[in-house]
Amino acid sequence: MARVKTGFTRRKRHKKVLKITKGQYGTRSKLYRRANEARLKSLWYAYRDRRNRKRDLRRLWIARINAAARLNGTTYSRLIHGMRIAKINLNRKMLADMAVRDPNAFAAVVNLAAGK
Repeated sequence: MARVKTGFTRRKRHKKVLKITKGQYGTRSKLYRRANEARLKSLWYAYRDRRNRKRDLRRLWIARINAAARLNGTTYSRLIHGMRIAKINLNRKMLADMAVRDPNAFAAVVNLAAGK
């Protein structure tokens, strides 16, 4: 069987990696080995941070709900507990949006959860 050299294939792979890392600083966009390391690291960061974004958004929603709940005379934990007892099924994303955009509707939810 004939020996196959990797000239075209290797150059194609290198160019693909260098194209991906084009905006990176210094050798991370110029040298193949450093660029490939940067690419692998950036893909790992992207994977990790897609999950972290969900965590961060949930923290933001909870902070907004807590702030709005305190304006209505209760706390976040009491509000969520009261909503569970009253069988009000609103997720935190919708609650936070309601707290920001429609304070009157949020106050009505707080009153229902408090049993008033």
